[in-house]
Amino acid sequence: MSILSPTRKSGHGPIGTFLEAEAQQSVAYTIFNARQRRLLTFLLGLTTIISPLTANIYFPLLPLLAYRLNTSAQAINVSITIYIIFQALSPAIFATLSDSLGRRIVYLITLSLYVLSNLSLALAQNNYVALLVLRAIQSLGASAASAISYGVVADVCVPAERGSMVGPISMALNLGTCIGPVIGGLVAYRSANYGWIFWFLVLVGVGLLAAVAGFLPETARNVVGNGSLEATRWWEHTWMTPLRSGIIRIWHGNRDVWTTVPRSRHLTEKGNHSRRDENAVVAKRKLKIINPLHCLRILFLKEAAPILLVHGFSYMIDFSIQTSIPLAFTDLYHFNELEVGLSYLPRGAGIIVGGYANGKFMDWNYKVTAKQIGHTIDREHGDDMKEFPIERARTRGSPYLVGILTCSVIGYGWALDQHGHVAIALLLQFVQGVFQSSIYVFSNTLLIDILPDTPSTAAATASITRCALAALGTATVQPLIGALGRGWYFTLLGLFTGVSSLLAIWIIRARGMSWRTRRAAKKAPSQVPRVASSDKSRLRTDGKSSLAKKNEDSDPT
Repeated sequence: MSILSPTRKSGHGPIGTFLEAEAQQSVAYTIFNARQRRLLTFLLGLTTIISPLTANIYFPLLPLLAYRLNTSAQAINVSITIYIIFQALSPAIFATLSDSLGRRIVYLITLSLYVLSNLSLALAQNNYVALLVLRAIQSLGASAASAISYGVVADVCVPAERGSMVGPISMALNLGTCIGPVIGGLVAYRSANYGWIFWFLVLVGVGLLAAVAGFLPETARNVVGNGSLEATRWWEHTWMTPLRSGIIRIWHGNRDVWTTVPRSRHLTEKGNHSRRDENAVVAKRKLKIINPLHCLRILFLKEAAPILLVHGFSYMIDFSIQTSIPLAFTDLYHFNELEVGLSYLPRGAGIIVGGYANGKFMDWNYKVTAKQIGHTIDREHGDDMKEFPIERARTRGSPYLVGILTCSVIGYGWALDQHGHVAIALLLQFVQGVFQSSIYVFSNTLLIDILPDTPSTAAATASITRCALAALGTATVQPLIGALGRGWYFTLLGLFTGVSSLLAIWIIRARGMSWRTRRAAKKAPSQVPRVASSDKSRLRTDGKSSLAKKNEDSDPT
């Protein structure tokens, strides 16, 4: 397997020569060790907090915003719908870009955009149009982090161990879901100035920007391969690189703190061309073919569509419940703003528990499936997905998850409809959080498993799907509750999403692998690296030189 597999299908010139040579070798999938992956998991968890934090900190502010802007609750809900729409667009643009240019530069761009939008929101209060426009920009800056983080996981982790990274990242991601409403409710309860929320988000954004700039290494496989290739462009280096280099040079010699081998090992052994020339070729070529609409093509892949539906329906349930909480708990239980914010805690706690537990559960399912088919897991080079039923491994036990989630949604609706004790509603929110998060994690991970060449683009496609369905749920929840009542609304929502998800899971397990392998077989011939005519003579010369050297080394005389 080539360490630069994302670029294999369009390799030209020196890059093509390099890929063709590397494709003949058996190299480790990644040189990032367990300690380095734990640090990456921590950094990725921090960056993914901002999207759910920014979305959920807003919900307890809805009554205050309607009062301060002198408008209706439905008009304020438009700002939520706009946020969700751009939550879908952001990964389609930036996650696709991260698959092309690298993870670091896209993180730096989006976090800078996030800081500037929150600063503008803090300064431009009591303006409804400004709120809508700036919430869109805020969403653009915040919403790509999750998709990019899944790309980093695919960069540095073999499929058999991805749950160990995805689980904690999901846990950290949903910490924002948990604490966001509490912070928003506290501000709404103690102050009539919602601008404090945006000043708080400015500080969060600046802190995350500093953490990424200072410590997050470049991991994109079309930039640094399995981690052994040296990054040369300025944005590919952490801001701590000069200080680290001096210390490492003194104590450890010419080694990078992130790796256990010299970064330039593969290139110095071949000695054919400079890494800087390679990067120039890659950047020039990839910039020509960046196409965010590639996400839409993934939507229509037979093996991806049912996964996306399962993923999107779980998010639709989540946002429909979130949007309904402020009005329901204010009307039925007479909660104030702070209490409304605190009522999101059980759901947030459930999401954290579900995300972490399901990460462990996915790795266990992988081992069980491998044992059932007599497969030996390759933790160094990664398993060949053409021969492994990853669909069966990831969806193992998922019908039970969907069934319990469906029952909890229906029960939640009737608990509110019949004015049941608030503890019942909060307990069912916890159950929903556990099982919705579990479905979210396994479906997103399965998607990057079946589309390993463009993992962030695959995660971006999942974002488009879930945000489209979440926007539909958010826009219709209050009108449908008004027409049907809470009990029948959540009953219909649970049955529709539950039955549809079960059907999609059956399709994934029955046909997913055959569709995936058939597509891979059609695509395989086009993935052979092509060599530009200007490099053919050099390739022949290099090949003859290598052969001559091999014969010389093997000559007993």
